[in-house]
Amino acid sequence: MKFEASRSMERKASSQPGPVGDSAAPASLVKRTAVFAYGTITYAITLGVFAYAAGFIGNFGVPKAMDSGREVPLIRAIAIDALLLGVFAIQHSVMARGWFKRWLTRCIPQAAERSTYVLASCVLMILLFWAWQPIGGTVWNVENSALRAALYGLYAAGWILLLLVTFLINHFDLFGMRQVWYFLRGREMPPLRFVTPGPYKLVRHPLYVGWFTIFWATPTMTVAHLLFAVLTSAYILVAIQFEERDLMAHHGRPYAEYRKQVPMLIPRLGGEEPLGPRAAAESLEA
Repeated sequence: MKFEASRSMERKASSQPGPVGDSAAPASLVKRTAVFAYGTITYAITLGVFAYAAGFIGNFGVPKAMDSGREVPLIRAIAIDALLLGVFAIQHSVMARGWFKRWLTRCIPQAAERSTYVLASCVLMILLFWAWQPIGGTVWNVENSALRAALYGLYAAGWILLLLVTFLINHFDLFGMRQVWYFLRGREMPPLRFVTPGPYKLVRHPLYVGWFTIFWATPTMTVAHLLFAVLTSAYILVAIQFEERDLMAHHGRPYAEYRKQVPMLIPRLGGEEPLGPRAAAESLEA
């Protein structure tokens, strides 16, 4: 799961001007087609993983959800779940760093770098779905039917916000399809524009607002769900600091002004809007 996830995240490498993949040295049609097929298959896997994640976190419609399965001893369950989340966080952070991208693109076409990041994230999410251990115990359980419905509605709203934000910033760039498409055509990929659409006028990281909503909006909070929500939320809060630093380095003064005017996660309703278009580059990476 990308933590802008997204993070997301945020789109740094692909939004920079310059040649896409190996376009500086013309690649064969077979190579370009193979990279495009790789990106397309990865995108399809990503859609499936996100659909499963909605059921896994929400505890509905999937073979194994967060609170289903045979329980193991408490300490073992906590250790396994924390390890799964820790490995995902390390992958998400390390593969997002510039030095790792430079190393990786020595081995694969630059156009395939984003798809490789997304695929690695999906593989670790599938591992998490498979190996996750329920813990048992209930932190809270809302019994009022209207409140339960409201919380399920809020959970759905989190996913809707997440999807909406990806399209506002460039859904296909976020998941690597834009890169492989331009590579297939043998054309240079233009940089993404520097804008703040919709919710970016209220908060700098609306994608993460969506993730927080998804993690915490549940009528039944089990111990396993609480562990998941606490660790993933903590990771996002730490990751945002690195992303803000990278965005400052990449966009400079415009992003500094945007950061002064727009809060990070909690809207400041009634406040001033950014003066003109500013940065809106967020993804599931961190």
